[in-house]
Amino acid sequence: MKAAPSPNSIAIAAEPAVWVIAPYRQGELTQVLALAEGLGWHYEVKTLSYKKMEWRSNLFRGDDLRGVQRLQSDALTAPWPDLLLTSGLRNEPVCRWIKSQSGGRTRIVHIGKPWADSDYFDLVVTTPQYRLPPHANVLQNDLTLNSIDGDFLQAQAQRWQPAFKHLPRPYIAVMAGGNSGPFTFGAKAASRLVAMSTALAKEMGGSLLISSSSRTPPEAIDILASEQAVPQHFYRWRAGDSDNPYYGYLGLADAVVVSADSISMLSEACATGKPVYMFDPGAGKYAMRQPNTLRDEGNDFRLTALLYGALMRWGAQRLSRDITLVHQRLIDSDRAVWLGEAFTDQAVEPVADLSRAVSRIKALF
Repeated sequence: MKAAPSPNSIAIAAEPAVWVIAPYRQGELTQVLALAEGLGWHYEVKTLSYKKMEWRSNLFRGDDLRGVQRLQSDALTAPWPDLLLTSGLRNEPVCRWIKSQSGGRTRIVHIGKPWADSDYFDLVVTTPQYRLPPHANVLQNDLTLNSIDGDFLQAQAQRWQPAFKHLPRPYIAVMAGGNSGPFTFGAKAASRLVAMSTALAKEMGGSLLISSSSRTPPEAIDILASEQAVPQHFYRWRAGDSDNPYYGYLGLADAVVVSADSISMLSEACATGKPVYMFDPGAGKYAMRQPNTLRDEGNDFRLTALLYGALMRWGAQRLSRDITLVHQRLIDSDRAVWLGEAFTDQAVEPVADLSRAVSRIKALF
């Protein structure tokens, strides 16, 4: 007769129960869902509603539900999950509370920048701009997580090719972001992006596929939409639009230009394996890359950008992020160059950030 398996072996053999505590920012939600899909385990998404003025739990790293409007939120009741996937300051006390209710059995995986110490989590999956110190529980990826792979891109290309068949190839996708920390993307930056992208399209003899994003200011959108010097297709971003051609652009593009304020769009562009050109919205001392020879008169003014720059220089590191660290990592690894510079022909290793995170999580079990 076979001996009965131990409780531990039963727990290991069973597929872990997974909850996604939904982040309240779209970029973080996209990353967490990509990780949940990458694991291949069944998961539930828990969407929470938060009290606007609750700060005690967050500030003092509590483990309670004081900040949650429970009647407007998904239920958080037993049986408790084996794994929590989450991101965002407000979700941290909730995840600690769930782990406490499970008797410490639940593992917490946090994406991005945690506000509590890394010891509060079983794993933190982060990127260079957050400047987290080395820790056994911290996985430093080069880029943010996403679900882009070859099959997905091929399907998107097949879907959107008929809409662009009248445009000459090669296609150059141009992805515009918006204001980010100390960097401002306004009318002056948009004009330079149009001019430099047009020059690249003329050099290659191709067309531009231009898209704004949720963060692109209206004055910048108007300039992007006015480009007529080369054949082009322009998409004006709309919330919840099922016909957004963004991924079609990535699938069809022969090269991608991304305004470097958006780490998520840079990550998705690099996941395609195609040449990626980073656009610097700043000039002179306000540029992302230094030294920069463009005159300071090429900058858009934004007071909050100056205040954020001062915070980065004189404030505590955990209160800000430095996206230029990601830019340098991409350049050093030959995954991207600045727009206007030559792209190398050197072979680049495929982006493996998602598979690396999946492996670390499965090792927890």
